[in-house]
Amino acid sequence: MPPSIELRTRQSLLLTPRLQQSVRLLQLSSLEFQQELRTALDTNPFLEYDPSQTEDVALATDSSPASQQAGDETGMSAPASTEAVAGSPAQESAEAPLPDEMGGDYGGDSFERGSSRRNGDSGGSDPADWAHTQPTLHQQLHDALCLYPLNQRDREVARLIIESLDDDGYLRQDLADLVDVVDVEPRLTEEELLVALRLVQSLDRPGLAARSLSECLKLQLEAMDDTPGRDVALQVVGHHLKRLARREQAELQKQIGCSADELRIACALVRKLDPRPGNFYGYAEDSYVVPDVIVHKVRNKWVVTINPAVMPRARIHRKYAELFAQSAGASRSPLAQQLQEARWLIRNAQQRFDTIQRVAESIVAHQRAFFQYGEIALKPLVLRDVADELGLHESTISRATGNKYMATPRGIFEFKHFFPRELGTESGGTCSAAAVRALLKEMIAAENTSDPHSDVTLARMLADQGVLVARRTVAKYRHLMKVPPAELRRQM
Repeated sequence: MPPSIELRTRQSLLLTPRLQQSVRLLQLSSLEFQQELRTALDTNPFLEYDPSQTEDVALATDSSPASQQAGDETGMSAPASTEAVAGSPAQESAEAPLPDEMGGDYGGDSFERGSSRRNGDSGGSDPADWAHTQPTLHQQLHDALCLYPLNQRDREVARLIIESLDDDGYLRQDLADLVDVVDVEPRLTEEELLVALRLVQSLDRPGLAARSLSECLKLQLEAMDDTPGRDVALQVVGHHLKRLARREQAELQKQIGCSADELRIACALVRKLDPRPGNFYGYAEDSYVVPDVIVHKVRNKWVVTINPAVMPRARIHRKYAELFAQSAGASRSPLAQQLQEARWLIRNAQQRFDTIQRVAESIVAHQRAFFQYGEIALKPLVLRDVADELGLHESTISRATGNKYMATPRGIFEFKHFFPRELGTESGGTCSAAAVRALLKEMIAAENTSDPHSDVTLARMLADQGVLVARRTVAKYRHLMKVPPAELRRQM
């Protein structure tokens, strides 16, 4: 068949640049959004920092409740006016403040356009810049490794072992899985990795780089020379940890062949050991949660407000915009795109906070009982319920709830915490998975410690209250709550 040319019409839906920016800003966390705004202030000459409400915001932040713990995009709310300040009433300024005069409250940190004005000789340097921070586990081991005279290959293998340790100080991966991680010739062998593992285990605190709890405790005991009960303790951690956890003293004494006093001393020694030696060190970075909204009670009504600390204070530089509009050929200048982007950013920022507040208000309305009674009163909720109520697409609700946090009198919770899974009940009704976990927590807290409830017993107790869950579901929820099994909860 000879080639031919034909015309076809096709319709497709494309997001405009402004709409793409709106979608991207909505899914950012509060800290990521603040960074995005700071970058825009540094690079766009038509944006300036607005310090007019700094004092009011600081006062509002101090009076807010303290934290107790850690789509159809076209369906979004209507944009603010063209020159609106992001997150505040519409304003424009006649002049921009100098960079050194800029400051403000961005979640507790003073805002600066760039950091070039800070140096070691300035009188306003932050003392925290000079504060000593505890080294992380990996930093400490890398520093200790530098003291050993090793060839390049051996040093790389030891570094591989160090980088493979988790925060608790354990090597969770098999040595065979690490053979091909480093591309060296000749190929690494398990014997080389084992030698490097022994070296890493001797670099710092005993128990690091262990592959199991038994090995971790064994390394710590081996470092205790001439300690009473050490030999018996080595047998306990090497072969009888489960019996020790179940407090089977008579069976332990029979298996090891020691006296009751020797076993008592050894068990006391084992319980003094550190099962997570990596926790002794600092962490690479701390994760801070800044709530996006604050929920408080006003005249018996739960009210949702945007956290003043995360409200961006940026506005169009009025004088620059007027001068640019008066210049010849302004519409074809590259600056015209920057002015348009500045206006888009301000509109989309306002739209972002409007959407987050609407979603938060809907969540509070659905989960009103939670704020009064706690976790046990959480109701099943899905994203579609909120989407249908607000007239938005489900994907928009997903973006508005991802990495967003709500400060409540009961603590700080992620938005997604209020969307628990639905479980069936004996009466044909439904309850949430969060409520089931709360019930399990209450049952375990009230149990007899000498005869704790097994997972089967807990499932039966839930069934007596009309909640039908399988034993494996109880085990999963117990694991999520970091509650050990019954045999490890037993206390004689």
